[in-house]
Amino acid sequence: MNIKISTFSSYLHESSAFLKENEEFINELGKALNTKIEYASLDDYDCDLKLILIASGGSENYFLENIDKLKEPFYLLTTGKNNSLAASLEILTYLNNNNLDGEILHGNINYIASRINNLFVKDNNIPINLGVIGKPSDWLIASSPNKDKVLKLFNVKLIDISLDELISLYKQEEGFNNNLEGYDLNELNKANKLYFAFCKIKNRYNLQGLTVRCFDLLDTIHTTGCFSLAELNAKGIIGTCEGDISALISMYLIRKWFNESSFQANPSKIDVDNNVIELAHCTCPFDMISSFKYDSHFESGIGVAIKGEFFTKDVTVFRLSSDLKRFYVGEGKIVNNLNDSRQCRSQIRIKMNDDIDVLLREPCGNHHIVFYGHHKDEIIDKLNRLGLKRV
Repeated sequence: MNIKISTFSSYLHESSAFLKENEEFINELGKALNTKIEYASLDDYDCDLKLILIASGGSENYFLENIDKLKEPFYLLTTGKNNSLAASLEILTYLNNNNLDGEILHGNINYIASRINNLFVKDNNIPINLGVIGKPSDWLIASSPNKDKVLKLFNVKLIDISLDELISLYKQEEGFNNNLEGYDLNELNKANKLYFAFCKIKNRYNLQGLTVRCFDLLDTIHTTGCFSLAELNAKGIIGTCEGDISALISMYLIRKWFNESSFQANPSKIDVDNNVIELAHCTCPFDMISSFKYDSHFESGIGVAIKGEFFTKDVTVFRLSSDLKRFYVGEGKIVNNLNDSRQCRSQIRIKMNDDIDVLLREPCGNHHIVFYGHHKDEIIDKLNRLGLKRV
């Protein structure tokens, strides 16, 4: 790893003892990283990773005067001495106030080295691709985050794909899988053809997940994406309904961080007095359920939907906001599956441990993502580090 460093300090701290102290700190960090850290001019970015040593208090204005020579992200390294942390906090606050990306690297040498290694991997990772097939559904007026911000925060590239391309691939499929049974064979055949069309889209664009404007499929090919998305998610390929990009990214993070499948669903009832939420959707990952039945799509009455029976286990409920500044996360337990003809086919009731009334005051969108296990604290920690705040 080729690391270069530029230094900011106050003229009041330019003693030989001060300079020696900084040099020893840099050398010790280099040993922990198993690399030699080179000193560089402010505008020298010919390296794998550029660090900015804020060596003392009083260097804030000097940094500001020279900010045009520097590039995002600003990795502010502190020694923990001579008010270097205090100055770094002031500088990072300025950067945040001006929507500039930065982070303070502070702590013991081993922690800083570990964080730098993670930053090196992050900055050199090839972005993963998530597909947006068609545009988000018209009713999702608060579920489409800025693509550049998604790339910057999560190293995720959103790929626009036309719905016509998916439909064309669907029409080329011969379909039928003899393992599908127990429902109208013509409808199952159409659902299976759509699944294979999604797989071809995935391979064509090297996608790790996708979202689809699925309601437009009702009029064009007279089927739904419910079966396909259930199958994709069970195989580790994220798939979300209605072109909901915020839900897609939320489910991608769950898969990336915890290697878990997750259920995208509409909150249908919230009982504040008993801290209970009911959620439902016409698809769910096959690997999250103990059994299932095929049914028709709730709103249209056509196609193949999945009525799944979830396990009565502890769960985490999660959702990113489309401005990528906030998120909801809470924990609870699925207490039972429901069978309400006025809701989408897969239905669960969750008794939450965290107060649920926040969703009636500061929602982050419609669809919420449910997955098994206790993951709230880790999600809060990871997203707080990226600058997002829990509602």
